[in-house]
Formats: sequence, structure tokens, C-alpha cells
Amino acid sequence: MAISPAEEAVIETNRKGATTRPVKPRGPLDPREAARAKIFKTIKPSVVYITSATRRIGIVNLATGDVFAIPPGTGTGFVWDDLGHVVTNHHVIEVDVSGKPLTEAEDLQVKLPDGKAYKARVIGGSIQHDIAVLQVFAPLKDMKPIAIGSSKDLVVGQSVLAIGNPWGLDHTMTEGIISGLGREVTTDETLGRRIRGAIQTDAAINPGNSGGTLLDSEGRLIGMNTAIKSTSGASAGIGFAIPVDTLNRIVPQLIARGQLEPPVLGFSTVADSEVRLMGIKGAVVVEVEPKGRAELAGLRGMKTGPAGQALGDIIVGFQGRPVESAVQLFDLLELEPKNATLVFEVMRDDKRITITIRPSSSEAHRGKDGPPL
Repeated sequence: MAISPAEEAVIETNRKGATTRPVKPRGPLDPREAARAKIFKTIKPSVVYITSATRRIGIVNLATGDVFAIPPGTGTGFVWDDLGHVVTNHHVIEVDVSGKPLTEAEDLQVKLPDGKAYKARVIGGSIQHDIAVLQVFAPLKDMKPIAIGSSKDLVVGQSVLAIGNPWGLDHTMTEGIISGLGREVTTDETLGRRIRGAIQTDAAINPGNSGGTLLDSEGRLIGMNTAIKSTSGASAGIGFAIPVDTLNRIVPQLIARGQLEPPVLGFSTVADSEVRLMGIKGAVVVEVEPKGRAELAGLRGMKTGPAGQALGDIIVGFQGRPVESAVQLFDLLELEPKNATLVFEVMRDDKRITITIRPSSSEAHRGKDGPPL
């Protein structure tokens, strides 16, 4: 349709008046915005970008939406201490073929927030817990340790921030809340890899966020972002983080010894989610291996009789500390040195008894429902 002379005259007149728009001044950031910006500025020097030649094949189940580990190859980590140690997820640094890890990558590089990249070596790792520790050969003055918080006093509904490198985008922050606590999430059935006591959050977590920081509103580390539940491989508002209390137990052991050596006892427990439904506090023993250390010490599992299944021993104390769940018991066991004598307080038929076990790391075992012990 042709433009009329009058229309053309308006257009030409307006062209001559083209200019930039005046900027409307804004006031200061509101308190929440200012707090987030301050946290990001404070934490950014502690968050690093990890790269390797790693790629993972076939970990996404698009049909079922099963939980899976966020793909490796590029990932996030954070400075743990003033000795140059960086913590990340183990799957970030695995050389992996069809879901079966062959070895830990040797071509790792860690890029600091100033843009400089440095060589790194894996000095400790736990495939089962999906935690790895790197020694980064960078100037220690350029590596700022992150502030450590606590995960035992978290509550559903409190605000959280996630900082990482999603999709390879450098230092990205997302915000959300804690959606759930105490989740037990299996991220790799083949490797027996699962997060115990996981923090669930709706803060956006995507590939590349793996190994990144989950922070509370004061900027303290409360978890390491590790897995998502999604049918597409991208964030669907259901992410999971390893609690910082777990990291604070395991990381020092990995730095000191390179690996975990939890005691092997020969019994398994009921999943905590089922125990909670029973209204029971403690670790409920479901099965005891014949002739294993636990059976020889007198521990009893569930029994099936004419009236149905009878409840097994309930472990309510360990080494003088109260035990409220199998996850807690498993965490406490990991702190014990090899061949230590282990003393359990057990409820049996409404009576409290003591069971003493001397573990043997050579004894093979596998838990069926709850954490294998």
C-alpha cells in the first residue's frame, strides 16, 4: 500500500527529531536486592570454573524423568581452604564411557574469577558420595576460601542462592527456597551413587552448575549443587544439593587419605522415609548377613512369621551419641577409623541393650533398602 504525501511528511519530520531518551533516575537498591548483590560480590572469588575433556553418555532418562547427575565436562567448584583445595562433584572430573567411570581426568584446569586458568589434580574422591577434592596449582593469594555454614538447622521455606556456571555461562546466580530436606536421591544405580539427607531446592540448577554453591541468605555455604530431576536435562525447579555438614565430614578425610574407608559391618537398614512413617526414631535393622560381624555380635534383623514381619533391632545410639536415622548413623560411621570398636545402643522388645562390633573392611556387604552398613 502506497504511503500518502501527508504520511511521508510526518515520518520525515519525526526522523529529524530522533534523539536519545532521557534516563529516569532510580533510587538505591531495595534491601533484598542489595543483600543479593553483596553476597554475589563476596562469594564470586571463591567459585571456580572446572574444565576437562570429560563427556558422559546416556545418563538422561527422558521417558521417566529419573533423577540423574548433571553432565560433566565443564562444571563448578569452590575454594575449600587456604591451601589451594577446591571441592566439586566427582562426576565432573570422571573420564566416563556409557555411565561407567574408568578413571579420574588428568587434564583438569581450574579458571579463577580473574580469568586465569591453572592446572589441577584430583587428590581425593568418593564416587559413592559424588565428592572430589582438587589441588589447584594457583597462587594461594588468588584463592579465597568460602564461608562455611551449617545444614542441620535449615528449614523448608528459607531463601537460598545458587552460584555456578550453568551452560558454561560464567558466574551465574539464581534464587529460590528450600523445598524439602532429608531427601535420599539415587543419581546412579550402577555406581551406588546417592545423596543422603539431600537438600531440595527450586533455585534453577542446570548443566554446569554441578559442584556449585548453595548459599543461605548470609552467603554461607549450606550445600553443593549436584543433581536435578527433569525430563529434558534442564532445570524443572527440582534440584538437589549435598548438605554442607556432609561435606565438612568427608572433605577433610579425602584431603588426608585420598579416599573414604567406612567400616564394613554386615547389616542393612530400612529406608528412613519408611521409618518416619512408622513414627520411629533410629536406624531400623532389616537384614543381618549370616556369620557376619554384626550377627556374631548379636544384632538382629526383621523376621517373618505367621503373624507377618516382626520389627528388627532399632539402633538409637552410637559411640555415646543419639541416633535418629540410618543416614545419621552412616555419617557417624564414616568418621570412625578403620578397625575401631563400635558400640551401639539398641532397642529390642522395648528394652535397651548394648551391641559391640569390631568391623572388618574385608567383609563384603550390600544394603537392600537403607544405607549399607
